[in-house]
Amino acid sequence: MSMMPLDFERPLEELENRLAEWLQTPDAHSDEEIALLRKQIEETQKEIYAALTPWQKVQLARHPNRPYTMDYIERLFTDFLEFHGDRRFADDPAVVGGFAKFEGSPVMVIGTQKGRNTKESVFRNFGCPHPEGYRKAIRLMKLADDARIPIVTFIDTPGAFPGVAAEERHIGEAIAVNLREMFALTVPVLCFVIGEGGSGGALGIGVGNRVFLMENAYYSVITPEGCAAILWKDRAYSEKAAAALNLTGSDLLRLKLIDGIVPEPVGGAHRDYNKAAELLGAVLRKELKKLCRIAPEKLKEQRYERFRSIHYFKEGSAKSS
Repeated sequence: MSMMPLDFERPLEELENRLAEWLQTPDAHSDEEIALLRKQIEETQKEIYAALTPWQKVQLARHPNRPYTMDYIERLFTDFLEFHGDRRFADDPAVVGGFAKFEGSPVMVIGTQKGRNTKESVFRNFGCPHPEGYRKAIRLMKLADDARIPIVTFIDTPGAFPGVAAEERHIGEAIAVNLREMFALTVPVLCFVIGEGGSGGALGIGVGNRVFLMENAYYSVITPEGCAAILWKDRAYSEKAAAALNLTGSDLLRLKLIDGIVPEPVGGAHRDYNKAAELLGAVLRKELKKLCRIAPEKLKEQRYERFRSIHYFKEGSAKSS
């Protein structure tokens, strides 16, 4: 069990703590009793995680022990060479990126990165990129395009940094430029939402030929808290907002906003980093193989058409007075 259980994980935490105690005093309990307790834990896991609400998935997506971009890079790639700076203002630690090898083949890996503790979180700006983060990202994407190397992005941000400094350095323009330039790329672009996928902050590195969502991640035009503050003037309605935003994998797949859901270990990616990376790597391997067979101009056209075709609306009949 994680060291930081969420509220809905409490019943499971109690069972796992009991198992830990029993294993410390094996003579006090029979093998049959321990086996029964393990089975109860397994059944409780399946019961809890098979019926998560949208708000509970948001909580899992934000779990402080959840694997971040660098955790996946360490497990899936070799020879990672990180690049820094946007060549215009500064380096943004909230965005990491560089050349690497995936199973021996070169790729460009870019992602948003959060911190594990207060000091790291402040350094990484809580995973909220500044304009220079997006400018660094597109600089690296263009390098990959010139080198004819596929691009892989990992998205985990509540949104771009909303402060005055970011506005002064034109955060909206930086994201808009990224959207435009990513449509012009002629190499495969694969995007994975591994945790939070919030607003334009996520979309700024999310224009891909394929976009995938981790099972317990979310992807939304705004965070539930932000939505609640706007619609109900009260963040206490965040749970209601999460349900209304259609931000879970099943909703996004139905609306054709994503191309697939990457399964996670039972209980969430934070329970087993290696297994989570293995499951993501299987999707990455399969999709890269497909995309690398497509001609450069076709990749560009496919990416453009993918986003142009996204639409969903309902027509209501007008009531006569």
